[in-house]
Amino acid sequence: MERLSDPYTIRYPQIVAVADESAGHVELIEFFDCTGGAMWVKRHYAQSPLVRSVRTVGATNRYLLSTGSVDLALEGSVFPAGIAAVAVRGDEIAITYRGLGGGGVGASICRASAPGVTRYESDPAGGGRLAGSTIWLPRRERVIVGIDDTDTPEEGATWTLAHNIARAVEDDHSRYLSHTIVQLFPVPYRTKNCVAIACEFATSDPDGLARHYRDLLEEYTLSEETGMAVWRGFDPSPLEEFGGRVKRGEVSPEDLAAITDRRLSVLMDGRGAIGAVAAIPFATRYEEALALWNGVG
Repeated sequence: MERLSDPYTIRYPQIVAVADESAGHVELIEFFDCTGGAMWVKRHYAQSPLVRSVRTVGATNRYLLSTGSVDLALEGSVFPAGIAAVAVRGDEIAITYRGLGGGGVGASICRASAPGVTRYESDPAGGGRLAGSTIWLPRRERVIVGIDDTDTPEEGATWTLAHNIARAVEDDHSRYLSHTIVQLFPVPYRTKNCVAIACEFATSDPDGLARHYRDLLEEYTLSEETGMAVWRGFDPSPLEEFGGRVKRGEVSPEDLAAITDRRLSVLMDGRGAIGAVAAIPFATRYEEALALWNGVG
């Protein structure tokens, strides 16, 4: 029978964080493989004054945080653990956790030993004691890559190619966070289903990431009309209006050209560039992304 090397520690598979341009807000992305623990954390950490919102996306919990430091009024069963401090300094993001009992174990060594953490300070934990840790993560920015029109009526599928390239470009500088299929208006020249893809990354090398992704897309696409667009920014909502128009009806290349936001770059300008840009604001918004907005029904 296999023995347990550390029976009271569950290491988080990965922790990453992105900061906005002002360094006033951080999205903390914690990957998990213990669902029960993750749901417990989501419920209780949401009470922390620095937590603006928390949501589960796939096998991650995402905490939208304000920077600052607070005293946590921890109380067993009621508010047993939380986030006590968030700081952005230079190219690092520091997160401080505190917890009681089992919550202290999660707040200390479980996170301190996670991949993605560059350094940490951690208290002894276990039993009924108060414990915690401060972890330091590389400061990364959000990059969302939009892809459309890579297949032909005979072969290919854009959603699979987008995912496989995203996995291939992942490295220590760029972490692949999410893949979203976005239903667009079924224009007459679609291959079949008329969907575009948004692949989201946390990266400290946005230019290298975009270049590597484009090189692989150019190599493997089957279409002459492939579009690829890149958004560099914490919040892609400025593209919502355009994305909604592409979900509701046909949009012209002139409409795309009218977008002047410097955070958006079109790296492959085939006909699919319209769908590629439209997919970006729907990243991780799966219900809206998959809805068919064609006015029928």
